[in-house]
Amino acid sequence: MSYRFAGRIGNLQPSPTVAVSDRVRELKQQGHDVIDLGGGDPDFATPKHICEAASEALFAGDTHYVASAGIPQLREGIARKLKDDNGIDVDVNGIIVTPGGKSALISSVLALAGPGDDVLTFDPGWVSYEPMATIAGANTIHVSLDASDNYRITREAIDRHITPNTRLMIVNSPNNPSGKVITQDEVDAICSAAKDHDVIVFSDEIYEKIIYDDNKHISIAAQPGMAERTLTHNGFSKAYAMTGWRLGYVAGPVEIVKQIMKIHSHSVTCATSFAQAGAVAALNGPQDFIQEMVSAWDRRRALIVNGLNEIPGFNCPWPQGAFYAYPDVSGTGQDGGEIAEFLISEARVGVTPGIAFGEGSKGHIRLSYANSDQLLEESVKRMQAAFA
Repeated sequence: MSYRFAGRIGNLQPSPTVAVSDRVRELKQQGHDVIDLGGGDPDFATPKHICEAASEALFAGDTHYVASAGIPQLREGIARKLKDDNGIDVDVNGIIVTPGGKSALISSVLALAGPGDDVLTFDPGWVSYEPMATIAGANTIHVSLDASDNYRITREAIDRHITPNTRLMIVNSPNNPSGKVITQDEVDAICSAAKDHDVIVFSDEIYEKIIYDDNKHISIAAQPGMAERTLTHNGFSKAYAMTGWRLGYVAGPVEIVKQIMKIHSHSVTCATSFAQAGAVAALNGPQDFIQEMVSAWDRRRALIVNGLNEIPGFNCPWPQGAFYAYPDVSGTGQDGGEIAEFLISEARVGVTPGIAFGEGSKGHIRLSYANSDQLLEESVKRMQAAFA
């Protein structure tokens, strides 16, 4: 039988990061000892008090549909969090709880962009931004940033790429894959461009709690004149080690969020009821363990960066945030795709080719250090041995 598919599917590729993890699982099933550094899943367990809150809700019978936008306690908790942590004032009616941060982003894209519209993104950038725009029928404009300038965002770079059809600008800080944390000067450039060109900003802040050294997280929606044109996307996966819980949210102007609700209610109905009880406990409970995780990742950051820089042809800068190393491997004479294939075949270490994050990153690979010290030490040992 011959099948016909929607045009939007034609050039759409599966997630490259998921593909790496799938390849690792396949090799493991064949009996190979493979280490997966391709994904972004914290190796820590969800804190006990969060699990207990969800468990209590589950056994209390909280297993039914809830309000599509999320339970009131959680939306109120998110509003408090945004005010206290980020300086963002948002009405609870301007918040939707979603099954994962990815769901929040794609619902927002579908509500605001369509055929004939441009979505501006910065490269290197997360692998799913362009596919989301493609699914919506929109065009993606890539602003390629310079690694030698620490991927600095400038007003000049934005103005060179923005078009009269640009509807959205997606900003991710701390950045996946580079770990870059944007500065106040960069935020000012983004804000001035958004206001001058009448563009909505999507601020993806999922890694906001994972920052090192003296770097500071800045929320775009908290900047003067930006609350009315910024959607803040965040979630519980990274900061609270809750990736499998699938809980994210979008927050912004009520007028915009009401339109996003149409997509959300028709696609997922609501996020899981008892999981939301766990998220309430996450926001209202102790926060100390977040710093404990960040301290561990800081230690592992040093382990992986120092280890990679000992490999001839590798140049790995120090990430400012998140938990990814993003070395330039072009000094080996091969591109990132070739190096990624070599590492999984010869060293049995799975990494993501840089091309997944933008055309300008062909010479890079991405490695996650959200793994145990032992696994990272073994990974570095294997990689160094393979190149030796």
